Order: sequence, then C-alpha cells, then structure tokens
Amino acid sequence: MDTKKQMQTIIRRLKKEYPKSKTELFYGTPFQLLTATILSAQTTDVLVNRVTEPIFKKYKTANDFLKLTPEELEKMIKSINYYKTKAKNILSCAAIIKERFSTEVPKTMQDLITLPGVARKTANIVLSEAYGINEGIAVDTHVKRLAARLGISNNTDPVKIEQDLMKITKKENWQLVSNLLIYHGRRVCDAKKPRHSDCVLADICPSADI
Repeated sequence: MDTKKQMQTIIRRLKKEYPKSKTELFYGTPFQLLTATILSAQTTDVLVNRVTEPIFKKYKTANDFLKLTPEELEKMIKSINYYKTKAKNILSCAAIIKERFSTEVPKTMQDLITLPGVARKTANIVLSEAYGINEGIAVDTHVKRLAARLGISNNTDPVKIEQDLMKITKKENWQLVSNLLIYHGRRVCDAKKPRHSDCVLADICPSADI
C-alpha cells in the first residue's frame, strides 16, 4: 500500500473511532486558544484546561490579558512547566497583537509565527480551530510518534514531518488528520506501550509486527 492510500485508510478508520475529534483545549476566543496552545507545550491538555478555566472566565482578549502584570500571570499558571517563559510570551503576544494587529489574533501563518513562543504547530492549531483555515498540519509529539510508527514519515523534524503528511493528505483533511492522530496517540498508541490488540490500524502499521 502506497502512503497516500495508507493515509486515506488511516483517516477513514480513525474517523469511525473518533467522530468528534477536535482540540481538547478549552477556549472561547482566538486569543484564549493561542494562550492555551502556548501553555500546552510539554504539558498535558488536562492540566492546561484546569489552569485556564478560572483565568478564561475573566480574561478573554489580548486587551484583557494586558491588564495583568507578569507576576500576576505567573502566579496563575505556576503549576505548568516553564511558566515564567510562557507568561512572558503570552503577554508579549498580547502587546504585539494590540499594536500590530488591532487586537485581533492574526489569520495568517506568516504573521502568527512572528509572535513570541509561536511556531508552526501552534499557528496551525489557531488557524484551523479558531478560523477554519487549513494552512498546514499541526505536528505534536503524538503526531510525530504515530507518523514514524505507521511508516508515513521517516523524518524526525516536525516541519519535515508536516511536509511529508501534507503531500499525502488532501488539504481539506489537514486539520482532521492531526486531531485524529492525537486522539489515537492518547487513547491507544501509547508512547511506552502501544495497545496493538485494540488498534484499528494494526494491520497496516509496521510497528505492530515488532
């Protein structure tokens, strides 16, 4: 099976398993999604949602977050890894968005990746989830792991993995394939002990035979 047909099979089967797949980060506005995604680096979505729930009730936009001092935001998110750096990046993003983008989170990859703490993964999530724009495929640790195990990318660099997946996936499915692989990675294809017996992709997954 060539990789394009394999990807079609992967999407078809995982859609049946996870028909409502979407980001598991809680948010109400584009800036809240940007904030949650920045916080989620090397941290679970469960923890991020727990931390942001009280914050997002009061702070919704870039302007709202600019009312906070770095120390105040740090205190609110201190249970998250690298909270000092993330707090700095979030407030810097808010200031830049207010100054350069009239308080609106940008809607292009080119503009988003100029923001502190924002690389292609975060930008892809914001574009696809908040604006319905498929600019690329968000590659997190789950997508990276599954791409290797399924044999659909031999690269280890997230940008190169993204390019590999974009070549074999229809553009309208770019957001979908990322969410599906993330869901499957969290629920079945565990990093340390993948559950091949429960996997709907086992028969087309090279790692299932190892």
